[in-house]
Amino acid sequence: MKKIIKQTLFFCVLILSISFISFLLIDQSPIDPVASFTRSRAIGLTLDEKQALILKWGLDKSLFERYIIWLKFLLRGNLGISNIYNRPVLEIIKRGFSSSIMLMACAWLLQGIFGIVLGIVAGANVGTIKDKAIKLYALIFAAMPTFWIGLMLIVVFSIKLNWFPASMGSPIGVRDIDVNFLQRLKYMVLPCISLVLAGVSNIILQTRAKVEDILNSDYVLYAKAKGLKKREILWNYAFKNMILPGLTLQFTYFSELFSGTVLVENVFNYPGLGNLTVEAGLRGDTPLLLGLVVFSGVFVYVGNRVCDLLYLFIDPRLRRKSGI
Repeated sequence: MKKIIKQTLFFCVLILSISFISFLLIDQSPIDPVASFTRSRAIGLTLDEKQALILKWGLDKSLFERYIIWLKFLLRGNLGISNIYNRPVLEIIKRGFSSSIMLMACAWLLQGIFGIVLGIVAGANVGTIKDKAIKLYALIFAAMPTFWIGLMLIVVFSIKLNWFPASMGSPIGVRDIDVNFLQRLKYMVLPCISLVLAGVSNIILQTRAKVEDILNSDYVLYAKAKGLKKREILWNYAFKNMILPGLTLQFTYFSELFSGTVLVENVFNYPGLGNLTVEAGLRGDTPLLLGLVVFSGVFVYVGNRVCDLLYLFIDPRLRRKSGI
């Protein structure tokens, strides 16, 4: 019970902190939301209309007053109305998340599978050609920005080879309800590959280092002395001892995956949370941007708590220590 209360208090402090810091940064931004809204319209606004927008959005109030008002709405489960779309922020985020979740889920799973497998292969063959090739790949792609990888994939596979579409999340002119799974998958391939190529590098390097440490440990040396084969050692010692660290690595990259998705979705003009985040930031849409910040914070926090629950499920020693 104490742990639950502690985690709940930590979650509340986390949301308050990231929301206030974000609110402060948005307030200090040089972007004028009224001017941005005016530029987005075909015709300009009169002074009276601009003043009405200022009053409607609460821009005449101080930073602290606006934050308290927003916080009161948040406690009621209301993230406000978007300045850009003039619709509830929760509705907009729900629609964007439905487009992004498949992309993030596929990239997250593939990062974990390829990162851990390649890391184990490299760690089990330190100093060999396999290890050097995998390590070289990881170091090169770790230094490459995600958006640059996306642009190169567009040049090669969309423009040169014409294998995959260069942008959007579905065929132009086709309603969402008429788009089938295979069509969505085709439009998701290049964004997903961009995220995987960039995100898998650090997982490979950290897994490799962990496997190398395990294989140099005393109990593995004892297993080698008993005549166990390399494959048996990798399965019985390296892989099984990599489960918990591997889970930690995988769930740690929730936040990086979310930020990488923002860049990739903009490169490919993929309709999701990434596009919404950039548009809200560039146009000074405070309610939408704060809603996205809170949502991302909850998303990452829940991911880490799921990781903790998986620890208890996998390792009986942790269950006994927790009294479960």
